[in-house]
Amino acid sequence: MYVGRVMHTELVTVPPDTPLMQAREILEARKIAHLLVVNARGELVGIVSDRDLKQNWASPAVALSKHELNYLLAKVTVDQIMIKKIHTVSPLTTIERAALIMQENRISALPVLDEGHLAGIITSRDVMQVLLEAIGIDEESRRLTVIIEDRIGFLADMSRLLRDAGINIRSLFAWPDKNFPGYYHLVMRVPAADGDKAMTVLEQNGYKVLTAYTKDMAPFMGRH
Repeated sequence: MYVGRVMHTELVTVPPDTPLMQAREILEARKIAHLLVVNARGELVGIVSDRDLKQNWASPAVALSKHELNYLLAKVTVDQIMIKKIHTVSPLTTIERAALIMQENRISALPVLDEGHLAGIITSRDVMQVLLEAIGIDEESRRLTVIIEDRIGFLADMSRLLRDAGINIRSLFAWPDKNFPGYYHLVMRVPAADGDKAMTVLEQNGYKVLTAYTKDMAPFMGRH
């Protein structure tokens, strides 16, 4: 999956001289968490999040009247608080790469530039939605975790076993076990009605299958 497939293209942008009060009103009215700041030439020059606004919002506890607070806030503009060092991606960037960039830089959104032009924005919420869709999580499926030692052909073997048993694999992904190098947790989802049957087929053919959290993984580590 690529960023271009899931990015938001109906963009909400503001000029750098937008007052904070107006920026806050836009975020609340549009029910969004980020504003893209563009200059008169349409170039992206910054990004402002609802968190940035909250951090720079004057506290009502200060010794000022409400009128004085509003007056001061009206003088503060988004270019004074916006993030100017912007991390961006292109529509050709993969979703997993976008997720990594967000994680490494502790940010929750990435503007999308297409040949230098602002084309969209993707958020951490969008990435999470793609992940949930990719793993096929729903009430009609059953989750099985198979502990696998990395070797050529195991996926083909498992697929053949389940195919011959008339069981469809709805989704499949894997991640390495950091405590046992060379071993992977292969997580699959099959139709809920076939869950027990799939587990039996795999275990009868030497695979070690988990359906719940297990604290001690050592007994499950061993070549199929």
